[in-house]
Amino acid sequence: MVRDPLTGEEFVRVVGTRAPPPLGEPPSARAREALAAMAMYRTRAPKGVFLYRCHAEMEADRLRWTVEAMVERARHG
Repeated sequence: MVRDPLTGEEFVRVVGTRAPPPLGEPPSARAREALAAMAMYRTRAPKGVFLYRCHAEMEADRLRWTVEAMVERARHG
């Protein structure tokens, strides 16, 4: 078992070798670029809580928002 020194969690199996950066070290330029790119991501779904009578209504709205996002991205590349 592997114990996380920060949280104390125990893991039976760890896949991969990526390690977190040391505490207090600022993120690398590459990591900052990735975070900035993710911050610019838009889902096109309006904010709020939506109540639907059925799953089909929700799917219709989600499809409409997805198509709108695809059209906007195609227009502005």
